[in-house]
Amino acid sequence: MSGIGRREFLTMAAAGTAAAAISVTIAALDPATALGATAMTGNATPEPSSVTGLKRELRAMWIASVANIDWPSTSGLDADAQKAEFLHWLDVAGENRLNAVFVQVRPTADAFYDSPYEPWSKYLTGTQGQDPGYDPLAFMVEEAHKRNIELHAWFNPYRVSIDTDLSQLVPEHPARQHADWVWEYHGRLYFDPGVPAAQEHIKQSILHAVENYDVDGVHFDDYFYPYPVDGHVLPDVGTYELYGAGFDTIEDWRRHNVDSFVESMSVRIKETKPWVKFGISPFGIWRNADNDPLGSETAGQQSYDDLYADTRKWVLEGWLDYVNPQVYWQIGLAIADYAALVPWWAEVAAQSGTQLYIGEALYKVTSGVFTDPEELTNHLDLCREVSRDVGPIHGNAYYSAVHVPADPQGAMSKVVADHYQHPALVPPMPHLPADPVVTPVLAKARRVRDGVRLHLTDIGNKDARATSFAVYRADGAVDTVDTNDPANLLGTFRAESGRVQSWLDTTVGTGKTYTYAVTALDRVWNETDPSQPRVAE
Repeated sequence: MSGIGRREFLTMAAAGTAAAAISVTIAALDPATALGATAMTGNATPEPSSVTGLKRELRAMWIASVANIDWPSTSGLDADAQKAEFLHWLDVAGENRLNAVFVQVRPTADAFYDSPYEPWSKYLTGTQGQDPGYDPLAFMVEEAHKRNIELHAWFNPYRVSIDTDLSQLVPEHPARQHADWVWEYHGRLYFDPGVPAAQEHIKQSILHAVENYDVDGVHFDDYFYPYPVDGHVLPDVGTYELYGAGFDTIEDWRRHNVDSFVESMSVRIKETKPWVKFGISPFGIWRNADNDPLGSETAGQQSYDDLYADTRKWVLEGWLDYVNPQVYWQIGLAIADYAALVPWWAEVAAQSGTQLYIGEALYKVTSGVFTDPEELTNHLDLCREVSRDVGPIHGNAYYSAVHVPADPQGAMSKVVADHYQHPALVPPMPHLPADPVVTPVLAKARRVRDGVRLHLTDIGNKDARATSFAVYRADGAVDTVDTNDPANLLGTFRAESGRVQSWLDTTVGTGKTYTYAVTALDRVWNETDPSQPRVAE
């Protein structure tokens, strides 16, 4: 099945569900929707009136667990300490007005969740296979959702260990049970991507997490076949002889192995839970134009040739809900210019409607590679221009979490001040199934000691309850609240059980009058028309 055809099929399937909606409308995925995403309401869709933010964009940070890069800060912390640290990272996300986290839950063929396929990760307790005393992924999902932050579970498919000693793995580890699935390359162990049984094992481990946890997305990074190292040769000639019939070269066979893995994961995730997003964050260069006229005007390493990852194909075939290339270079860098790569990716993604998020190297401000403290805010300025002129860019993600509160050279603060002054809704994906949520009734907006307390009612039936709500506010006593203006979005909150909901606005000024409106959101961020406005009493 061609990718565009599959995406059209998913869109039609989603439309069958959405047809039952009373007040949800779904817009085409076009640059105007991506920038303002205002067409998701029943209102008109003017250009956003605020230049300091967009109503609809993904704002994410990666939380890496391998080698305890971000979380947990060290192995062996007790459960309470691990939980407290993770809550800190969610607080950091909220303080910087981020709306998603990509959390690494399978760093080295191990698990941050209760898996029947692979052992508990050593990065939790210090000992592989040791129960941490709680279920980290269940805890992370629950706490992220309390804050209405999306949690994408980040899996590294092939990496088994960052050393070469199989005996250091627990005896029941699949790499020890099936040593023929594994090879060593440059001091690390990997599952051989060319062994069908190994691929199936990896898929089952990931799909177990999809089936048993309420994750919002499945996320892969840039590691497929390992990055090449001079003097080292991939030890898969024997596997090629076994499974490579029909391929002219071992390189084509390797790319096929990765392609088939990605395509199969795309299909099986949607078969398991159609609303779970599938995204990959590949190396930022597919191919250089000197090698391929379809490539970018760059001169760096190439995912197609060096990692056997045909990332452009995955996008064009519609296998991904989003692509999040790691464009980890500065504007004007000759070998890999951010200003050349971002429009290249935008043009590719626009051809299939795949959402495009740009991966940002916040860590390079910390390391000193980025010398200009305005480098990242300039990146977002450029993304706005590319969205307008080339194709939609739906957001940005920052690597990695520890650098966000560290705020090297004030770079992250500058991004927030220039672009994230207001909260943002996650962009909807029209091909995902919509729930028939309905416009809520805003019953009261009442002054209390700590602010203004809103009381609203979800009037949808039991199959049409909202996942969350968005709150909008205008100054003064007015007849309407413009829910297309990102400056009017105060925030979102997760629905609690029952029909009656409440929310406290603590940002009110003394003696000021405000008018409020609320909307309902389903789990994939489709939004209803706004409620009738209420002036704070």
